[in-house]
Amino acid sequence: MKKTVVFIADGSEEIETLTPVDYLRRAGVDLKIVSVGNKTVRCAHNVVVTADETLDALDTGDLPDAVVVPGGMPGSKNIAESKAAVDFIRRMNDSGKLVCAICAAPALVLPATGALEGRKWTCYPGMEDNAKSYAANHTDGVPFVHDGNLITGRGPGAAEQFSMEIVKTLAGEKTADKIKRGSVQR
Repeated sequence: MKKTVVFIADGSEEIETLTPVDYLRRAGVDLKIVSVGNKTVRCAHNVVVTADETLDALDTGDLPDAVVVPGGMPGSKNIAESKAAVDFIRRMNDSGKLVCAICAAPALVLPATGALEGRKWTCYPGMEDNAKSYAANHTDGVPFVHDGNLITGRGPGAAEQFSMEIVKTLAGEKTADKIKRGSVQR
């Protein structure tokens, strides 16, 4: 069974956090919502989410198959300021594990991890200015970009497509199609 960690912090965008959680759990992926701060998190639009565990309690010795970093403000900034989260994502990338980030997270969190190096990526419009050294590989106007072990998404409106690309990568096309039909996606 594939394993995934979805990071969350105060100010994380609800749709970008919970859409991948929902679809990956439907796909049978062993998923943990991991807070970089307190176990109870107040998201960007005041939805309160209880994480499965906190990053300081997470066993980081055995890396999962994927990590997902939602956007939202100040959620992305809070994750970027967590040395433990950045180190974890860097280890995931260095190990060739799947690194996924959406909205502000690709531009605010990923530059310090090496995950954008030599890869095409996207983010929320205007946030790319925060990752100027990777501007040549930035792709605009698409819901998501999948390049090697990196999947990046544009923003809340792309959360479904971004999440389904992660499902397809971890659980296969057949499972992704079943979830797409079962959740009445476009």
